[in-house]
Amino acid sequence: MPITRRLTLLALAAALAGCATTSTNVATVGAYRDTIDLGGRLSVNYQKDGKVESLTGSFDWAQRPGSVDVTLANPLGQTVATIQVTPQSATLTQAGREPLTEANIDTLTQRTLGWPLPVSGLRDWLQGYAVDAQGQRFAASPAKNEVSTRDGWRLRFVEWQDPNAAKPLPRVIHATRSAAGDIQDLSIRIVINPAGQG
Repeated sequence: MPITRRLTLLALAAALAGCATTSTNVATVGAYRDTIDLGGRLSVNYQKDGKVESLTGSFDWAQRPGSVDVTLANPLGQTVATIQVTPQSATLTQAGREPLTEANIDTLTQRTLGWPLPVSGLRDWLQGYAVDAQGQRFAASPAKNEVSTRDGWRLRFVEWQDPNAAKPLPRVIHATRSAAGDIQDLSIRIVINPAGQG
């Protein structure tokens, strides 16, 4: 093969390689599981009465078919609250205070925080699922990672435990909501620990 032809083929191959992009995994998350145990960190930023407020901490999440138990800790790792949710009620327990119980978690968090902490949605979100604004089931993937939910949240599945896995799992989730009760510009960042590091 003449050298000019080899150089032309080499140049063409280099040009094609330069145009190649890494494909984004289109595989959706694995099947929904009723039983999961995981942990992670979260940060909440919001505006109330014209002031920007923020909360940070960690969480442990134990989900079973009929219940969810959440332990919330401050940045030093000290437990500040536990939340127990069943189909009949939701109970918040804080050190030195009487437990508070409501019919559901959304009512409980609205009462205690002034805005709804999306614990009911987190059952889905932590596994890469949501119910979209039209009421349809949404399954996230690295290629399809944003959705607006029926209850007014805008979700972005920002990072994945292993983005090339056959059934990827979320690692970082951003949830935003423009207004919730007397709160404006509410944003929650959830970082899920890799499996086994609950």
